[in-house]
Amino acid sequence: MLSAADNDLLTRTGADKPMGQFFRRFWQPAALSRELPAPDCTPLRVTLLGEKLVAFRDTTGKVGLVDSVCPHRGADLYFGRNEECGLRCVFHGWKFDVNGKAVDLPNVAPESAYHQKISIKAYPTREYGGIVWAYMGPVPADGKLPEVPQLEFGVLPEDSRFVTKKLQLCNWAQALEGAIDTSHFSFLHMPAPSVPSNENPDAPADERRLAWIRRDPIPEFSILEHDVGFVVGGARRADGTDTYWRTAQFALPSHSTTPSTLPGENYFGYTFVPIDDQTCWIYTYVWNPERPLTETEREQLQQGHGVVAEVDSNYVPVRNVNNQYMLDREDQKHRSYTGVRGVAEQDAMIQESQGPIADRTKEHLTATDAAIVRFRRTMIGGARALSEGVEPRTPWMHEAYKLRSGSWIAAEGTPFEAIMQERFGNPHGRVME
Repeated sequence: MLSAADNDLLTRTGADKPMGQFFRRFWQPAALSRELPAPDCTPLRVTLLGEKLVAFRDTTGKVGLVDSVCPHRGADLYFGRNEECGLRCVFHGWKFDVNGKAVDLPNVAPESAYHQKISIKAYPTREYGGIVWAYMGPVPADGKLPEVPQLEFGVLPEDSRFVTKKLQLCNWAQALEGAIDTSHFSFLHMPAPSVPSNENPDAPADERRLAWIRRDPIPEFSILEHDVGFVVGGARRADGTDTYWRTAQFALPSHSTTPSTLPGENYFGYTFVPIDDQTCWIYTYVWNPERPLTETEREQLQQGHGVVAEVDSNYVPVRNVNNQYMLDREDQKHRSYTGVRGVAEQDAMIQESQGPIADRTKEHLTATDAAIVRFRRTMIGGARALSEGVEPRTPWMHEAYKLRSGSWIAAEGTPFEAIMQERFGNPHGRVME
């Protein structure tokens, strides 16, 4: 369990909080690129790390992310006109470019110093992998910023990836903890206990994996640290004397990958982005480094598949707390463990049920929570170090974010390092070029 003070430190990401300052040293997803589909299109409301902002794509296609409040009389710039390389407040016509500089003050005398000094807060943006990223930290005197983390999906051709997001009504940390807690799959995502697993050794891989996961609910965990986080491996008994390994990545400050991928299958990953302390966006991406995604795969993902939730036009999950996740008690009794359709929705149900911010002072952790403990130590340690004046090195190691994870079957007793070396060509799952 955590103390109340440490729980507060872990979960609070406002600009005046240590974790908020730590997050601001890293590029954060602010929007999907398709939410700003064309030059001079409709602006987009963005709340990020508790700050209310407006995103707009200017006439040249560049994305601005600026304070939502006009400095003249406090009008909301979301209602502004996006025109001629700037966002113009409709109250008195004050206009600002993507850098926040006032480029037109039509009701201000030409000789006024306002024309040189008026500006609004603006954050640098980059587009990578179909996502608009923002840097909200201090800009060094030389103006040099770290690069956007080079997560593998972003370097691939557009037809080899699928990127979306979903709204989640809880703190970012408990959502991320759900992603790196691979032991819960033995329960939350299983068929109902009365539904037999197919134990046939000639069964399709998915059925065999389900049987192994159900049969061994206490995986043995190993963790390897690397430059930008750690990789965790959970070992379960497979058929005969073999061991079934499932590995998941955590990368600072809030990226993770899923553990089930076998060679040749699609990879899945997430980035958990605090909207405020009680809600977050979960950016979800699917990629295949060996081939384009098929039309069938894209259709499945659009409709919700695996860890990708079915969402509406505002990226709100169709099955959510307001409709009790469409829980079907008959389905729960006879077919699925939860009665809720969709892996992503099952995760959301549990994570949101912990409350807007989980109270970690009341937990009773077990050995299967090893990755959770390591995650908390990593994040709390980084935030504390920064508050003591030690800047993190990780944001400058953008190439080290090309990480993979997945499943592997190995002989009993094979060390985790050897598993990773055989599966990925190195102990940490990093894509080597």
